[in-house]
Order: sequence, then structure tokens, then C-alpha cells
Amino acid sequence: MAAWVYIMASRPYETLYVGVTSDLSRRIYEHREGLVPGFTDKYGVKTLVYVEQHATMPDAIVREKQLKRWKRAWKFELIEKLNPEWRDLYADLNL
Repeated sequence: MAAWVYIMASRPYETLYVGVTSDLSRRIYEHREGLVPGFTDKYGVKTLVYVEQHATMPDAIVREKQLKRWKRAWKFELIEKLNPEWRDLYADLNL
């Protein structure tokens, strides 16, 4: 079963959230609509700026934990490699 690691932002270079899910479109929808109480709702983190697909959930969880330990600057660099304009990737999801 595929799994995704994703990064969401409140706006470029501001608050970031790293998460993991087996249903990316549903989970991002929940964050965007405020259906997930907690960090993303509290800080207005609604823009999907980075996504990685993994073959298994355990692999994705390992990567999520790695990214959560990264410095903010490293996360910014990662995002900018694939999404230099910090474009919202939600509309591109074809899952």
C-alpha cells in the first residue's frame, strides 16, 4: 500500500507542518477545511507545498520522522528544489 509524506505551509517561509498518510487527497482536504483539530488548524497551515510517495507506510513514517528532525532551512531547500514558487500542489493531486 502506498503512503505519502507531505509538507504544508501557512505561507512561504512561515509555519510548516510535516505529516504522513495513506490517503493524501483526503488528508489534505481535512487540513484545508479545518476538519483536523490541532496544529494545522490553529496556525492556518493549508497549502500543500511538498509531497513524496513511498511504497509502504513504515518507509513513509521513517522519512516523516527524519524530516521532522530537520532544521527549517533544510526543509525550505527541499521544498524549493521541487516547488520553487511554493505553489499549492493540492489541485495537482490525481489520486
